[in-house]
Amino acid sequence: MKKLLLYTIFACICLQAFPQSRNLPWENGKLQVSENSRYLQHTDGTPFFWLGDTGWLLPERLNRDEAEYYLEQCKQAGFNVVQVQTINGVPAMNFYGQSSMPDGFDFSNIDRPGIYGYWDHMDFIIDAASRRGIYIGMVCIWGGLVKSGKMNVEEAQAYGTFLANRYKDRPNIIWMIGGDIYGNIKTEVWNMLANTIKSIDKNHLMTFHPFGRTLSTEWFNDTPWLDFNMFQSGHRRYGQSKEDKNSLLPQGTEEDNWRYVERSLSRHPLRPVIDGEPSYEAIPQGLHDPKEGFWKDNDVRRYAYWSVFAGAFGHTYGHSSIMQFLKPGVNPAYGATKLWYDALKDPGFNQMKYLKTLILAFPFYERVPDQSCIAGENGTKYERLIATRGNDYMLIYNYTGRSMQVNLNKISGKTKKAWWYSPRNGNLSYIGEFSSNTAAFQPEGGHINGNDWVLIITDANKNYTIHWQN
Repeated sequence: MKKLLLYTIFACICLQAFPQSRNLPWENGKLQVSENSRYLQHTDGTPFFWLGDTGWLLPERLNRDEAEYYLEQCKQAGFNVVQVQTINGVPAMNFYGQSSMPDGFDFSNIDRPGIYGYWDHMDFIIDAASRRGIYIGMVCIWGGLVKSGKMNVEEAQAYGTFLANRYKDRPNIIWMIGGDIYGNIKTEVWNMLANTIKSIDKNHLMTFHPFGRTLSTEWFNDTPWLDFNMFQSGHRRYGQSKEDKNSLLPQGTEEDNWRYVERSLSRHPLRPVIDGEPSYEAIPQGLHDPKEGFWKDNDVRRYAYWSVFAGAFGHTYGHSSIMQFLKPGVNPAYGATKLWYDALKDPGFNQMKYLKTLILAFPFYERVPDQSCIAGENGTKYERLIATRGNDYMLIYNYTGRSMQVNLNKISGKTKKAWWYSPRNGNLSYIGEFSSNTAAFQPEGGHINGNDWVLIITDANKNYTIHWQN
């Protein structure tokens, strides 16, 4: 099979289908939900594919230079969102020994002359991200703090008022209510926090970050403050959940994050949905016991492609060492040993950009999940094939490199062209042209977990790829 190396990826369609993207994303207008209620876009129509990293302890653990370095590496790796714990304690303390709440929930004197305070550092981080075109997904307060009574309804109103007034005019804010918690715990606090922020800040989108293996749709889909849904597919492998009564998925399907997408998109009103916390690269399977083994780059790729191809509007990646910013002098959690700045070189962190590049190469808003593109068996667990398509293109993700039968009639064109796309390095291999109703495809590399590929099929009359090089 003749192999072709991608020189410029799908540049033609990116220029034809959408307005020319400017230097900073919000120069295309603020973020909003698309007309079909499935995706996010800017007000001028430019699509926004959320590619997030979980930098949870960024405001608390990194100094200014470290924050600049981390955010620059995120930009270079293609991330356009960083999710943070705005405070991880009541009060929280940062690298500079500054408290988030020197006067409790009274923020009237929070800016003290001559002192580089906690919120000055938060401002610095947000602005450093802004210079790089990165949104900050602000989990306002971690859920466990609220569960333990560290913030009540009145304090939530005071805190929400402070946050909204301070950041309503920053261009790169996305509000995240909750924080690793069930939505039916302290619901009145979350509603007060969300409604207070929304009453002041009309510029930014808002979601709810739930506990593992749960979905915000179950509690807040009807609330006016929720703009899009989020789920946390979590860190457990197949069979590890035992009898978890709170999980939406039955035992034995724990890794099937695509099921959360299907569940959310079946609800009314329809809202966009995203996996805001899947299994992290280099974190133990099951989260707590390193003896169970660690999730690897092939696993984080699978979570990303499964959820997006099932209909999610983007994806959030995570790495155990990065989310906790492990460095000398910091006690590691979850069996982490690699320092955060070394983890930035790990493969999963640097492979997520290939998903964003692929999705943005094709007509964005017409894309739908469609398992009928697969003529043979969809497969279960790791053998699961996931298909998504537009009117004249289809994409099928294959995690194990197994053979598959494809229904070519699901897109337009009497003749189709096909390529293999590698989620590991973004390379393309041209397969050929097909005029039959169905065709069989077998990627190279053998039938084995982690030999993952995307099959791209387009109407042969469409020029979605240009500038190929032998």
